[in-house]
Amino acid sequence: MRTRLLRLLLIPIDLVVGLIIVLDELARPLYRPLLAWFGSFRIVARIEAAIGRLPPYGVLALLAVPFAVAEPLKLLSLLLLARGAWFGGVALMAVGHLTSFLLVERVYHAGRAQLLTIGWFARCMAWLDRIREIVVERVKASAAWQRAAVLGRAVRERARSWLGRLRARRQRRGNSG
Repeated sequence: MRTRLLRLLLIPIDLVVGLIIVLDELARPLYRPLLAWFGSFRIVARIEAAIGRLPPYGVLALLAVPFAVAEPLKLLSLLLLARGAWFGGVALMAVGHLTSFLLVERVYHAGRAQLLTIGWFARCMAWLDRIREIVVERVKASAAWQRAAVLGRAVRERARSWLGRLRARRQRRGNSG
């Protein structure tokens, strides 16, 4: 009885966390090129090298700065959206997420080695990684995910086929002209 009740209580949490993870996985290919472009600047490489030389708690303090900027922006954007200011809310949400993607991720990766020397931080990250793994396993085991995976493969195959036909048509035009 307790197990069933616990499973029922976990359904909304699974749905929310699963949705966040799926959205992150879908958005990742979109923002990875932006991260690579941002990281290609010489000044960014110098800043990352300087972050890599900081002591662990220095990196942690530096990691808190973009969070202190980005998270209030996201909350303010939700307030604007709730009040009907759609353009301002969406724009502010984009700035908040862009700040998170660019700054938080760059600082974290530059100082990850130092951060993981902090015992409680390393345990928290291991715990978060394990939760993510469990949720991803559960989501991927669901019937909905299986159907979506089949649909995704079919869409990819159709896109490849269409692109192949398009390339062949262009080659025929190039050879005949």
